[in-house]
Amino acid sequence: MALTVNPEHRIGVFVDIQNLYHSAKHLYGGRVNYKEILKTAVAGRRLVRTLAYVVTSDPQTGEDAFFEALEKEGMELRVKELQTFSSGAKKADWDVGMAVDAIRLAPGLDVIILFTGDGDFIPLVEYLKSGMGKIVEVVAFGRTSSGKLREKVDRFIDIEAIPKAIFKTEKSRKRATIKPKNKIQK
Repeated sequence: MALTVNPEHRIGVFVDIQNLYHSAKHLYGGRVNYKEILKTAVAGRRLVRTLAYVVTSDPQTGEDAFFEALEKEGMELRVKELQTFSSGAKKADWDVGMAVDAIRLAPGLDVIILFTGDGDFIPLVEYLKSGMGKIVEVVAFGRTSSGKLREKVDRFIDIEAIPKAIFKTEKSRKRATIKPKNKIQK
């Protein structure tokens, strides 16, 4: 659906950091450039609030520096600790918290932008659109996002189509420059 971008629209952005982090790592061995994708998503409209949902696991990983970088980009962090169960299973999602915040803040917004490809957000999208009359957009990696989620929203932005949206990590650069060994001809 073609959507006319209105510069007067009040925008709220809700960023599922775990979802985008794992997609960028899996697809590119890289990291997301949140500044670039935020600029593309907002598209000159009135940004009211940006909430980023993060999970802490181990400060030794440098996550504190990452969290500070997100805050410097104007993102308000929602933080929770990684849950580890007695079985060894781990859980690190913010789906319910993100949905509650989107519904809670929706009355003061015209457009809700979800940075996630997670199909679990379909009921939220449907409620925001039909129950609250809001425009809902999604920003995610097309190859790892739910097709049904993309069908439900008013606008889908594929991160893979945004220039400078992915930072290559040193490890991914090294992999790209390693040449395969020559095969011995028989």
